[in-house]
Amino acid sequence: MSRTTNSEDSSLSSSLPAPAQHIDSEGVRRAVRDYLIAIGEDPDREGLKGTPDRIARASQELFAGLRQDPQDVLSARFDVKTEDLIVVRDIEFFSVCEHHLLPFHGLAHIGYIPTKDKVVGLSKLARLVQVYARRPQIQERMTQQIADALMDVLEAKGAIVITDCEHMCMSMRGVKQSQARTVTSAVRGYLRQSDTRSEALRLILDAPALH
Repeated sequence: MSRTTNSEDSSLSSSLPAPAQHIDSEGVRRAVRDYLIAIGEDPDREGLKGTPDRIARASQELFAGLRQDPQDVLSARFDVKTEDLIVVRDIEFFSVCEHHLLPFHGLAHIGYIPTKDKVVGLSKLARLVQVYARRPQIQERMTQQIADALMDVLEAKGAIVITDCEHMCMSMRGVKQSQARTVTSAVRGYLRQSDTRSEALRLILDAPALH
């Protein structure tokens, strides 16, 4: 089972508040302790005594994207004379669904047509995915945000982003569909044209990992 959504124009708001300065670790610890009590557990028993602190520390990493700015990630450019399509496939990421605070994970595939002399290192595209994945998120919005950052920050001529994910909120609870995949896409600029879009989709969908 899979669900596929496509966005050529942002129908979901891709804007977010300015990056947060820090995580209130003590507040996280208190909240986790209260949560354990609320579900009927004893937060002072041996297995759970350190859990509030573990979650507070893990939150620094899991939600690091709240304190990162895509402009910083995409600021370093290379003087490469190309205006041809660049594709990076199979960027692995993990995120947390903002509806249930359960993980979703999968692969992101990115293609963009750079403006002359505005090419970034390939690792920066993977870092851009992490900026938006490491925060409370929904897949549809994340896909759009990555595409919009390529257009707005990198000033690309065109961008395409496809994400393919498994959501624990569908696998672990509710309908319990562990084989279900959700695929979302966002297409911007020149890549809306049928010939360039077809080239990008061929390069992305011919990836062995998707077979």
